[in-house]
Amino acid sequence: MKATASKSSPRPSIAEYLAETIFSGRYQPGDFVPKEVDLAQQFALNRSAVRSDLRQLVDTGIIERISGHGSKVRDYESWNILDPMVTDWMTRYAAPNPRIHREILAFRLDVEPYVAMTAARRAKARDLVAIEEAFEGMEQNFNNASCAEERRLHNDYDVAFHVAIYKATHNIVWSQLSHILKPSIYLLVSMSNVSATDPEDSLERHRQVMECIRARRPRDAFLAAQAVLDGTADALGLEPGGSTLGRDLDPY
Repeated sequence: MKATASKSSPRPSIAEYLAETIFSGRYQPGDFVPKEVDLAQQFALNRSAVRSDLRQLVDTGIIERISGHGSKVRDYESWNILDPMVTDWMTRYAAPNPRIHREILAFRLDVEPYVAMTAARRAKARDLVAIEEAFEGMEQNFNNASCAEERRLHNDYDVAFHVAIYKATHNIVWSQLSHILKPSIYLLVSMSNVSATDPEDSLERHRQVMECIRARRPRDAFLAAQAVLDGTADALGLEPGGSTLGRDLDPY
């Protein structure tokens, strides 16, 4: 008699469940998540499996175990935000959480104008081609965005545009950071492109960044990159906050 192999479904992931609830804002920094014994009962898992999943959140700085009390969500400053697992969770689960959007936006406002300024000084011909190709992809899929796939392509090219500028700095740290930041950049890009009331103006702001880099105008590239991110803040209804380093500086 021939035996039939049975396919067992994968067990529920407590790490994924808690990541979704934390990144979406259901549990805020300072809140306690459900206790280990309660999670084991809820998901019909043994406690060692639950403990193993909780360890993923501890190791990435998202929760801390407090003896006798349970697990508490840590402040955002403690999260290993550049860990690939954390950036993946952010992309998939943080869309409803404006506090995370504000943190990402503040970081980009601090960094990307300087990145654009550096790109204007150091970009080589192949970098300019990459920036221009990404912009042309944005423009094409913006003008023909009649379906979800074309809107997705527009977002993909938008992210590629920003990544190409990071790479054009020819700094190994910025270049590597662009790969790590892609999920968080995509999160803001995809949301702001949906909610923008002036999509034509947004496209023109990106064009200005490209032209300033191509024309080797560092200060203008700095200001044009600020304008792009100010537009993102407006589209998302966010206040950039005080973390905008270049507002009072002369970026020469």
